[in-house]
Amino acid sequence: MPLERNPCVYILASQPRGTLYIGVTSNLEARLWQHRDGAIAGFTQRHGVRRLVWFEMHCDMIAAITREKQLKNWRRQWKINLIEETNPHWGDLAVGLGFPPLDR
Repeated sequence: MPLERNPCVYILASQPRGTLYIGVTSNLEARLWQHRDGAIAGFTQRHGVRRLVWFEMHCDMIAAITREKQLKNWRRQWKINLIEETNPHWGDLAVGLGFPPLDR
């Protein structure tokens, strides 16, 4: 039985208006566990970027990758505006997906 794919673009932050990371995945929950556990060496681990502040589901990976590339080319303030349209307090949206709150 094939894995269910749920293409998604997401933005993580280190803190409100902190360091941002934009990624794309076909399994948001699994990817969040990897980021939160520090299982993936690199930018997010080095900068403590673990708070899910925005995400957008897509119908296929091509659309998700296209959107990820678009957002990565945006100015920082545009990204902040995008986040604050739906998450003005920069809450950790992963909690709504069943994740425990992050330690402060």
